[in-house]
Amino acid sequence: MSARCAMPLLIFPCNGNGLEALDCLGDAWRCVGFIDDSPDKQGRSAFGFPVFPRAALEEMPEAKVLAIPGSPVSFGMRRRIIEGLGVAADRFAQVIHPSARISPRAGVGRNVLIMAGVVMTSNAAVGSHVCLLPNTVVHHDAVIGEWTLIGSNVTIAGGARIGRGCYIGSGSSVMNDIRIGEGALVGLGTNVIRDVPPKIRVAGNPARPLAMRSEAQ
Repeated sequence: MSARCAMPLLIFPCNGNGLEALDCLGDAWRCVGFIDDSPDKQGRSAFGFPVFPRAALEEMPEAKVLAIPGSPVSFGMRRRIIEGLGVAADRFAQVIHPSARISPRAGVGRNVLIMAGVVMTSNAAVGSHVCLLPNTVVHHDAVIGEWTLIGSNVTIAGGARIGRGCYIGSGSSVMNDIRIGEGALVGLGTNVIRDVPPKIRVAGNPARPLAMRSEAQ
């Protein structure tokens, strides 16, 4: 596909995920700029592309949208932030790095970013508004819920279920048939061998609950 035929794409926000998304576009997508809420970024160039306020979403209706906010700190707000854009479901993009290997029997939702080296095998399913960072493997019949962020070099074994709005840190492994509840966080390099309740933060080998920080900290 020539650059002229590539679909125009707006990336929100102008952050680290957005920078990495540029490497995933291949021939299918042509970035026309970033959307960002920070006045300090708007009106400038970032990574060679202009940065616009949200008004550009209406000014460029032909452009698809990839919305990929979130970090270990802010992942719990992803749904509210993305829905706040007011973008119609069919306008969201599905961006998959050319080197990713996605089984024809796997399912991938809207507004999904899949980076280099990711593998999804038969009957794996990734919901909408999900990011999969490089070299992650999602095995057969595993399900990743909407609004979830998955780090790099993560292994999700067969039949595992990751709930909505979770964060799975890089280098982690989730054993087969494990359930991770909605809104849970799994820290870097964690081995999950037991179910994780919703809204819990775990880390370690094997995974153990983390002490919650007090409001004074």
